Amino acid sequence: MRSVLQTDEIRIDSWLSEAEERCLANDVLDGLTRPFKELAPKHFYDARGSELFEQICELPEYYPTRAETEILTSCAPEIVRRTGAGELVELGCGATDKARLLLDAMDHAGTLCRYVPLDVSESVVEEAARELVESYDGLKVYGVIGDFERHLERIPPGAGSARLIALLGGTIGNFPPGTRRALLRKIGALLGPRDRLLLGTDLVKDPAIIEAAYDDREGITAEFNRNVLHVINRELDADFSPHGFDHVAYYDRRHEWVEMRLRAIRPCSVLIADLGLRVEFAAGEELRTEISAKFTRPRLEADFEAAGLALDRWFTDEQQRFAVSLASRAEA
Repeated sequence: MRSVLQTDEIRIDSWLSEAEERCLANDVLDGLTRPFKELAPKHFYDARGSELFEQICELPEYYPTRAETEILTSCAPEIVRRTGAGELVELGCGATDKARLLLDAMDHAGTLCRYVPLDVSESVVEEAARELVESYDGLKVYGVIGDFERHLERIPPGAGSARLIALLGGTIGNFPPGTRRALLRKIGALLGPRDRLLLGTDLVKDPAIIEAAYDDREGITAEFNRNVLHVINRELDADFSPHGFDHVAYYDRRHEWVEMRLRAIRPCSVLIADLGLRVEFAAGEELRTEISAKFTRPRLEADFEAAGLALDRWFTDEQQRFAVSLASRAEA
C-alpha cells in the first residue's frame, strides 16, 4: 500500500503494486494469443479514452447516461430515505455527476458522512476527493486506488452509517454471466445488514436503439474503440495502425448483449515489443473489445439470487430504457 494523500478531510491509498500495474501487459498477452482475440474494455480508459467517452455520453444516440441520470435525479431522495444511507462507496467512480445526486440527497436528509471512491486512476480519485470536500461541509473522503475486480477487500470498513455500494453506468454488463455473478457475490460480502448495493443496468429493448448507441454517426464511438490500440502502442511499445481496423458494433439477440469489435481491413503483422510478441491478423479478422449485456428484471433477479443477494427496489426511467436497483444480502 502507498499513501497518496492524507489531510483532515481526505485519505487516499493506492493498492496498485508494480506487478498489478502490468495488468494491461498480462491481458494483452492472454487476449491476443487466443484463437479468438479479445481484450477487456477497462483498457479503453486512459485520459484520451475518458475524454472520448464523455463525448459519447453527450451524443443523441447514447441514451444510457441520460436515462440513469434521470432515474437518480428523481429517485435519489427515496433511495436515501429507504436506506438511511450516509456513506457512498462508488466502484469505478469516474466523473462525480451521479455521485453528487446521491450525496445531495444524503446531505439534505442530514445523514451524509463519507464518500469512498474506488478507481484505477489516481488523478480521478484525487480530483473527485478535492472537489467534493469543497462542496459538502463535514464530508470525509477515503479514496482507494485499485481495480474493483481485485481490490474490493481494500474498501475500508463502514464509518457507522448505512452504506450504499454503487456500481453504476451499466458496467456490470461488461462481464459474462459467470464472472458477473462472482463479482456480485464479492460485492455482497461487503454489505452489512443495513447496507445496500445500488446497481445500474441497461435494459433489453429495440435492437436498433441499442446498436445506434454503440455506432454513432459522428464516429466518436469508433475512435473510442480504436483507442485501446493507441493505449497498447504507447504502454507496450506496439506498432498497431489503429485506422487499419474498422469499428464493428452489433446486438447479439441470442445472448442479449452488444459486442464491439475491431476488424482488420487488410492482413497485418503487429509487434508488441515490450512483450516480445508478434501478432498476425488476417483480412477481416476481428478483435473483441467489449460486451455490454442488456437485462430484464427476471435476469437480474436470477443473478442476484445466484450471488446471495435479493432485489429490494427497482427504478426505471420514464421510457424504461435503463434500471437502477437496490439489493441487499439475502436472508439465510
